[in-house]
Amino acid sequence: MTGYILAAGSGRRIAPYDECRPKCLVPVLNHPVLDYALDALAEAGVPKVVAAASRHASDVRAAALRWTDERGASRAKVGPELDVVDAGPTDGTAETLLACTTSDDRALVLYGDVLVDGADLARLLSEADERPEAVMILLSPVPESESGDHIVVRTEGHRVISILGHPRGTAGGRVVAAVLPSGFRRFLEACPSLFPNVQVGMMPPHERHLEAAIETFRASSAGSEAPVGAVLTSTPVVDIDKPWHILEANETVLRRACATLSEHRLGDGASIDESASIDGCVRLGRNSRIGRNVIVRGSLIAGDDVVIDAGAIINGNAAVGDRSFVGNACFVEGGAVIGRDCVVSHAAELDGVIFNGVYLYHYMEIYGVVGERTDIGAATVCGSLRFDDGRTTHRVLGRREIPRTHANATFIGDYCRTGVNATIMPGRKIGPYSIVGPGVVLEEDVPPRTGVRVKQEQERYAWGPERYGW
Repeated sequence: MTGYILAAGSGRRIAPYDECRPKCLVPVLNHPVLDYALDALAEAGVPKVVAAASRHASDVRAAALRWTDERGASRAKVGPELDVVDAGPTDGTAETLLACTTSDDRALVLYGDVLVDGADLARLLSEADERPEAVMILLSPVPESESGDHIVVRTEGHRVISILGHPRGTAGGRVVAAVLPSGFRRFLEACPSLFPNVQVGMMPPHERHLEAAIETFRASSAGSEAPVGAVLTSTPVVDIDKPWHILEANETVLRRACATLSEHRLGDGASIDESASIDGCVRLGRNSRIGRNVIVRGSLIAGDDVVIDAGAIINGNAAVGDRSFVGNACFVEGGAVIGRDCVVSHAAELDGVIFNGVYLYHYMEIYGVVGERTDIGAATVCGSLRFDDGRTTHRVLGRREIPRTHANATFIGDYCRTGVNATIMPGRKIGPYSIVGPGVVLEEDVPPRTGVRVKQEQERYAWGPERYGW
């Protein structure tokens, strides 16, 4: 069986992080989502994997090579044979799968923007082996309140009874992986361009979804015994579709990683100063060190050549990427993930995720996500609490949405800069390659490749000793 990772979508809903990468390369705990998919497939014993990319296909190929290199000589034992195919622009996941399949054999399909557990994939494969003629799908629960955002699968026991397109108030599950039987290709080719099952008044776009092909298979096999079966995930699944999902994914994976630590683990040349106060367990890479008067109120995962020094306070579980510096009385909130080659220094405060190469200096307060190689100016602050104590309404492709979590976070794109004393109000997004100038109070989103500055008017008037009665 070949495993397929579908990673050819435009990813526009995750703006401002879509221009510089596909969703499968969004970093989670300093590794791209693609790494977790490949790890899960390797754990499940899939011998061959094809990743279907489109825009940024060369970047996906480079990430796949890095994943292979990191496993080195042991790859033959722990990893599948791996290929990346440029599927080109496609009209949905069914077309993407068609573009990268070379045979009509059984296939395991996994979405490239979903974090799924390898043990769940193994259970799905085990069930599929017992029913080789059926489609078997791995489902993650969808509450009724969120069903309108998903293609929802309804089940009775382990049997799929219907697949509905973005229904109102319908509990069920969403597909995170599927095993397709041999001969399924004709259902991909006949996949309708409009989703077949939608409620009255709903408006499906012209897009050929894999779920629509599965529903066509189910309807055509109605006389068969349970033509589509379901397996429920045993651990929560994070679908990285909107920018606030980056925060959710990093928090989830960080929490799981820290839960595996039961003692300090120090790489070659790593050290912890005796003046440091650490409440949890620490994993330090090669030549990394925790210096004087550092406080860690949780567990910490740090890469190679990391320096955490000079009174840094880490207020809970956190992760720091290779070659980063954290110090000089800075404050890092619990759940934060710091990328590689970053600097968090001089009383800066961070609550959230920063990508590689981000600089946070001098009395700033950042809450949210900061994109790659972004330089935050001194005393830049993010508003994290609205005056009405409510949650910020966001617009995603023109649709109004209020996130369940992190609605008031700031989302700063890649290769941006802010000036001294910039203030970013809750929930604002700044597109990549943009500048927010000194003294700006930013109350609206900023499109990509845009500069915002204050247009100042000055008035001059007479002043002198006579103003003081001389």
